[in-house]
Amino acid sequence: MNDDRPDPDRLLDELRRDEEAARRGRLKIFFGACAGVGKTYAMLSAARQRLAEGEAVLAGIVETHGRAETARLLDDLPLLPSRAIDYRGRTLAEFDLDAALALRPPLLLVDELAHSNVPGSRHAKRWLDVEELLAAGIDVYSTLNVQHLESLNDVVGSITGIRVRETVPDRVFDAADEVTLVDLPPDELLVRLHEGKVYMPEAAANARQNFFRKGNLIALREMALRRTADRVDAQMRAYRADQEIERVWQVKERLLACVGADDQAEKVVRATARLAAALKADWIALHVETPALQRRPDAARQATLAVLRLAEELGAETVALAGSDLAATVTAYAQSRNTGKLVIGQPRPSRWQRLTGSTLLERLGRHARDLDIHLVSAEPAPATATPAKPAPRGPIDWRAYGWAAFLSALTTLPAALLLKVFDPANVVMVYLLAVVLISIRFGRGPGALAACLAVLGFDFFFVPPRFSFTVADTQYLFTFSLMLAVALIIGQLAARLRFEAVAAQRRERGTAQLARLARELSAALTTAQIVEIAELGFRDMFRVDSVILLPDQHERIRPAGAPAEAVLAVDAAVAQWVYDHQVPAGRGTATLPASPARYLPLKAPMRTRGVLAFVADEAEPAPEERRLMDTCVAQIALALERVHYVEVAQDALLAMESDRLRNTLLTTLSHDLRTPLTSLIGVADTLQRDDLADSARHELLQSLQDEARRMGSLVGNLLDMARLQAEGVTLKKDWQSIEEVAGSALRQMSIPLARHAIATDLPPELPLCEFDALLIERVLVNLLDNAAKYTPPGSEVRLSARVDGRWLAVSVSDNGPGLPPGDPTRLFDKFTRGHGESAIPGVGLGLALCRTILDAHGGQIRAENRPEGGARFTFRLPLGEPPPPPDVLE
Repeated sequence: MNDDRPDPDRLLDELRRDEEAARRGRLKIFFGACAGVGKTYAMLSAARQRLAEGEAVLAGIVETHGRAETARLLDDLPLLPSRAIDYRGRTLAEFDLDAALALRPPLLLVDELAHSNVPGSRHAKRWLDVEELLAAGIDVYSTLNVQHLESLNDVVGSITGIRVRETVPDRVFDAADEVTLVDLPPDELLVRLHEGKVYMPEAAANARQNFFRKGNLIALREMALRRTADRVDAQMRAYRADQEIERVWQVKERLLACVGADDQAEKVVRATARLAAALKADWIALHVETPALQRRPDAARQATLAVLRLAEELGAETVALAGSDLAATVTAYAQSRNTGKLVIGQPRPSRWQRLTGSTLLERLGRHARDLDIHLVSAEPAPATATPAKPAPRGPIDWRAYGWAAFLSALTTLPAALLLKVFDPANVVMVYLLAVVLISIRFGRGPGALAACLAVLGFDFFFVPPRFSFTVADTQYLFTFSLMLAVALIIGQLAARLRFEAVAAQRRERGTAQLARLARELSAALTTAQIVEIAELGFRDMFRVDSVILLPDQHERIRPAGAPAEAVLAVDAAVAQWVYDHQVPAGRGTATLPASPARYLPLKAPMRTRGVLAFVADEAEPAPEERRLMDTCVAQIALALERVHYVEVAQDALLAMESDRLRNTLLTTLSHDLRTPLTSLIGVADTLQRDDLADSARHELLQSLQDEARRMGSLVGNLLDMARLQAEGVTLKKDWQSIEEVAGSALRQMSIPLARHAIATDLPPELPLCEFDALLIERVLVNLLDNAAKYTPPGSEVRLSARVDGRWLAVSVSDNGPGLPPGDPTRLFDKFTRGHGESAIPGVGLGLALCRTILDAHGGQIRAENRPEGGARFTFRLPLGEPPPPPDVLE
């Protein structure tokens, strides 16, 4: 079997990633310390080079800031016209995302990745525009300053005293296909500022006094260089993982401190911290939990956790792994993290390790030939001091040894039965099988006991002279030695396999629980659901009771959906302090460690969303458990932030819709109420004249009546819609004929329909239907009025009804110009009219009122164009079973 074959799952994953990368555009970021280093100039120069090579390039948006040499680079580049947006009485030019997507250029220049778009744009940030462009397969060149990275925003603000508000998530920077560092020494940048090549003269003086101080520029330059180096280091590690390169490439100083369970652990941590500070390198504190260390008492385990906590305070990343081979586990982790230097304490090998050459140092030398190993000397013991006692072990599980002895004795019975058929050499296999099973089930110690008992049992029961430990044939002594050695080796290997299987199960269980929590949180739609899922998930994963505290509108922390007993153990003052300072506190931390609960801030990318508090039995969780806990807290914070922004978006949409409806209502009322009022006033003034003829006076009175009726219908629709929206529809249903309601509606609309040809098709066999007569009459009146307004005089308006299965279908059709282009269902929205700007009176509420009434009846309404020309509006009412007529007995 060839173990060097590639993993098929990894190959499929690589193919999937390659396919996704092929469909997605490539992002190149020109990265600099601050404005003026030449990012836009470098971007335009690279674009012109691509243009000279025959590739199509389009400048989407480029900010020259008045720099002449930068503007000259735009001379030969095609420019995308900007999109004008009205904002607070001003017209602003913004990047036209839709035009860019329609043109789909191979390469698009989008300057200033952190720019905030004008309200009213599709996306709030320009980097979101770039994400959509990349998803469409368009390559993008962009620029970014180090102070705009989200993770460094507060650091830059504390150094320069100026906090920028436009930021880009670090994941966008890390996901870029290429980052080009544009660097300029601070002295040269100050010269450019003095010459007016960074800002205009009036802005340059203010910048020189505030942001552009030499100390600030040096600090920003160092952060830009370090952030670029970190990205390159991550790319290098990803390449080594993809290519399965095990040899360490010592391109960046990174130290690995091996934290053991002895008294040297603290000294190793402090020595590594000093060495890392001298080398200006990152460092990791690694603790490997071997089977022997797992048997330690809780006091020894807490001492090791305290050393790891000290390493964190000194700036280390702490890691705890499980492994049966200490040297192999340390070496594999060092190679995976590309760590070039190991720091270990002075080994104290046993006499057996010295004789066999199996000391930790020698095994590390065999496994890690490409690593530098630094030894930290042990403290010399005073001459008069008593030898140090070994670390106490945990209590011995005598039941496991008892089971091992019982099962070993029990194995003799099947062995005796098999001896009648097989030779004694074959019977030995039964004992070896028992040793393997006991080692897997109970561990190393019971396995070793089982191996010894197997040899003794085989000698006592099966080797002549039987039932005696004496041996007649001295060759059996070799058999016993070999059997004992094989049994011990197999038992130890089986115990190691058990230990590694248990460790793998523990890791897999944590991963599965985390995946389940993330899945449930992603499906949550409200804050209450997130709180419930988070508290139940924390209880299942860590076996602790937890409570989530969320801020109110005054930024005061309050419990959210927690059980009363859990809330009683929470100190609101401590939780408020954690929320305000965004650092953990309580038991197991350096802040208020006497508190019975531990408080963790729910830090999301934009801000802290709350505090999670829990009461645990242990003062300090293990590093791997703490990492899992931190990941869970981050998932909860992300879910809370997601729901928050969903609510913000809904509120924004509601506000926009309210503003739109208010503006539409005011515009419509100003037109459709002012016009009839003006007409009424004009007619009334004219009627006051004494020289009017009777015919003219009659015509004016008719016009006065028409305008008053139209305005009454308009106000009636407005009031009816407001009442239905506020109070709901209260139906007064009764079984009645549609012909009566249709006749009443036609009589009411006789004057507006006087210049139209009216046709009806109402068969006499139509069944009774249960509905509110007044409301259905209003529906017919609005449909007839709509036909009268939007069809020319002389056109036909037809009112018909028929049975359509279990429905009564009523239609109002005409042979006029038909419906306007677009989706017909939009006509039933409030304040929507067939023609936006028209002399036809109306506010666009009639059809919306019809749909509201029919929805209350459980009916339907639709609009369509007739094949022969004109429009048809059809509504349907459900047909039920009318009650039988009463019997006439008298």
